[in-house]
Amino acid sequence: MAAQDPDEPFDLCDRDGTLLGQVKSRREVHRDGDWHRALHLWVVLRGERGPRVVLQRRSLAKDTHPGLVDVSVAGHLRAGETEREALREADEEIGLTVALEATVQLGRRRIEKVVPAGVDREVQTVLATVIDGAFEGLRPHAEEVAALYAPSLADALALVRGERPSLVAPGLDVGGRPVIDVLVEADFVPGDGAYRRRCLESLDAHLRGESFPPMRLE
Repeated sequence: MAAQDPDEPFDLCDRDGTLLGQVKSRREVHRDGDWHRALHLWVVLRGERGPRVVLQRRSLAKDTHPGLVDVSVAGHLRAGETEREALREADEEIGLTVALEATVQLGRRRIEKVVPAGVDREVQTVLATVIDGAFEGLRPHAEEVAALYAPSLADALALVRGERPSLVAPGLDVGGRPVIDVLVEADFVPGDGAYRRRCLESLDAHLRGESFPPMRLE
């Protein structure tokens, strides 16, 4: 299925994520502002020089936030799909196979944003996984992703905390070639600064073996 197939079917849900037994296409859901389910996955690479967090620059072909920097993997749940099955997005976007058992849940959240096609209302499940593989082994998919970055978790935290104005981010383009970009807050999906900070701080706590409060729907 194409990355942005307007006819891709989504289950409708209420604002708490409870399924309503109705299905609409991607186009209709965004046009009508219906609540639907989505999945975010944060990927952390372990390494001798400390943990690095994978970020993606969204493809210019995306119908929401094209060309902006986002969580490692982001996608919708298709109609009838479970979160376990929706982890296919990790392979489709960045060439990484992830089992649900290898993830930790950071929580759930709602988003409501005006997009060119209407209003995007999502109930998102937010997961994270920590892997030992090399960043160079990831494969950004050109239809989904314009580039991948892997800055240190410490540097990413400093940016979201406002302790530094920019972030030097080594990365890969869609051809797998190395790139280095300087990222500032304006490069990221707007309105998500507090969310990114909470996720990165939760990841930092998890790596230290500490507990963290999960995000909850309120």
